[in-house]
Amino acid sequence: MGTRSLTILPGDDGESAVMYRQMDGYPSGHGQELADFLAGRRVVNGFHAGDNGFAFNGPGCAAAAIVARFKDEIGGIYLYPAGTRDMGEEYVYTVTVNGTDMWLRVEETHGGYVLFDGNTGVFDGKALEQSEDA
Repeated sequence: MGTRSLTILPGDDGESAVMYRQMDGYPSGHGQELADFLAGRRVVNGFHAGDNGFAFNGPGCAAAAIVARFKDEIGGIYLYPAGTRDMGEEYVYTVTVNGTDMWLRVEETHGGYVLFDGNTGVFDGKALEQSEDA
């Protein structure tokens, strides 16, 4: 059985949708891939030619880019309405916009505690798993 996770996608007024991942949802897997994808990108309101790959034109653009990054074949990744929870997930990743920066909150659902809440540029999935095991 895989490690299931939910990724709460950002919207203009909270979450826009929920992305369910059926396998590899642990912090050193999905968490690290997500943080690496978001790290160093900023959120803008209006963009210029040189912004491609370095910025998102608002939270909705960020949400669409996240889905596009992870959905590359049949199965594995599914999209659900905002507010969806209790899908058997072990981890919940909440992506938010903090000013122009991308932030990530990681919650472990079985223990009910927050493993990480901060800028995606400093995320370290392996270290989180080691601290969780300790």
